[in-house]
Amino acid sequence: MTKTLEQILDTVKTISVQGSLNMEVTLLTYDSRNVTSSSVFFAVKGTQVDGHKFIGDVITKGVNAIVCEVLPTELNADVTYIQVANTSEAMALMAANFYNHPSKQLKLVAVTGTNGKTTVATLLFSLFRKFGHHVGLLSTVQNQINETVIPSTHTTPDSIRINELLGQMLAAGCEYCFMEASSHAIDQNRISGLHFAGTIFTNITHDHLDYHITFDNYIKAKKKLFDDVNDDAFALTNKDDRNGKVMLQNTPASKYSYSLKSMADFKGKIIEADFDGMLININGDEAWFRLVGEFNAYNLLAVYGAAFLLGKDKQEIITHLSSLHSVNGRFDFMKSESGIVAIVDYAHTPDALKNILSTINGIRTNNEQLITVVGCGGNRDAAKRPVMADVATKMSNKVIFTSDNPRNEDPEAILDEMQKGVDPLHYKKTLRISNRKEAIKAAVSMAQKGDIILVAGKGHETYQEIQGVKHHFDDKEVLKEMFELMK
Repeated sequence: MTKTLEQILDTVKTISVQGSLNMEVTLLTYDSRNVTSSSVFFAVKGTQVDGHKFIGDVITKGVNAIVCEVLPTELNADVTYIQVANTSEAMALMAANFYNHPSKQLKLVAVTGTNGKTTVATLLFSLFRKFGHHVGLLSTVQNQINETVIPSTHTTPDSIRINELLGQMLAAGCEYCFMEASSHAIDQNRISGLHFAGTIFTNITHDHLDYHITFDNYIKAKKKLFDDVNDDAFALTNKDDRNGKVMLQNTPASKYSYSLKSMADFKGKIIEADFDGMLININGDEAWFRLVGEFNAYNLLAVYGAAFLLGKDKQEIITHLSSLHSVNGRFDFMKSESGIVAIVDYAHTPDALKNILSTINGIRTNNEQLITVVGCGGNRDAAKRPVMADVATKMSNKVIFTSDNPRNEDPEAILDEMQKGVDPLHYKKTLRISNRKEAIKAAVSMAQKGDIILVAGKGHETYQEIQGVKHHFDDKEVLKEMFELMK
C-alpha cells in the first residue's frame, strides 16, 4: 500500500511541520529496527523506552519522515519532522488513514472489563460464524480471520497492527470483527481513530494497578472507550457491576444493560447448573448452555444482547449460542480414568479466582476435596498477591502456591508475598512448590476419586516466562501427562 504523507495526515492536529509532505509512504512503524526509506517513524514515549532516542538512528537508515512530540535540537534538511502533542494518538489516526479506515467498512464491536473479555469476544466470533458470516477476532488467545489463526502477542495489538488486520479482514470478506479492548490499549491510544458499531462492558475489579496506579485511573481508562464512540453505536453494560452505570454516563451511544439480579434490557436467570453446563432463562426463553458458572451466565447475556443489537433474531441467537463450547483456557474441564476432576482456568485476579471457586463450590457435593494450584505473575501488580492467597485458602480444602510467570522476579519472593495473605487458621492446608510442574504433580498425587483440582492463572498460555525467557509450558498438557501416569 502506498500513500502520500499529506494523505495520511488528514484530520491529524499538528504543532508544526518542518519539510515537505509530498512524499510516498509504504510503511508506518514505531520500531527502529523495521524502518525503510519510505516509512514514517513514530517516536512514541513508551512505558519502558522513549522512541525519541532512536530518531538519529532511523535517519541514518534512510527514513525521511518523523512524527514526534519533541523536535531534535538539530534538524536534517532532507527529513520531514511532524510535531504533535501525542505521538501514539497521531499514529492511530494516521494508521486509520493509511489503511483506508477499515473499521468504518465493517461492524467492529469492542469488549472491555477486567474479566470476561476473551470469552465474550470469542463467543461472539463463533456465534456469528454460526450465522454464516465472515468474521474477524482480535483477542488475548489469538487473532483470527474466519478460519485463519494469527498468533496474538498482546490483548490488544498496536494501532498500526489493528488497522492492518482489519484491512486483511475486509479483504477476506469479513462483515464483523469482535475485539478485546484492554485498559492499557485504551490509555495508550491503540484504538483511537477506530469506528465502533458497539461497545460492551463486562465488569471491573482489582487489576493492573502497577500500570494505572489508582483504581480511579483504571475505571477512567475503561470509560474512555464509551466516551469516545459515535452516536450510531450501542453501549451495552453489566448493570450488576457497581461501575456499570458509570461507563454509560457520558457516552453518545444508545444505552443498554444486562443483568441476573435486576430489571434490564437483557435479563437472565440460572435455573440449573452442574459441571456440564447451565439451564438459563434469557428474556423469557430457556436453554441449556455448555458454559459453567455465574460469571459465564453474565458473559452469555452480554453475547446475547450484542447479537440482538446487531440485528439477529433472538430464537436463532439462543439456538446457536447453546451449541457453543467454553473458550480455550476458561473453565477447561477434564477427568481422569480414576475419577479425578481437573479444571484449568485463566483466573489471575482475586475476583476471577473467587468466581471460579464459587462456581465449583456451588456445584460440588462437599464429599470431595477441592485442591487449588495458584500463583501470581512477576513484574505485575503485587498488591493482589496476598488477596489471591486469601481467596484461595478460604475457598479450597488444600492450596498449593506455585509460580505463574515469574518474569524477572524471584519466584520464592512472590510466594512470600502471597503467603502474607493467609489467615493463620489456614496455614495447615497450604503448601508452596515454586516449580509449577511439580506443584501440579503434587496436587494430582494427593487427589482421590471425585476430588477436584483447580489449576489457575495461566489458562490458554503455552509458556512460562522466567528471567525474560519463555519456556514451553501448558497446564493442560501437564495434567494429561499426570493422568496418563496414573493408569
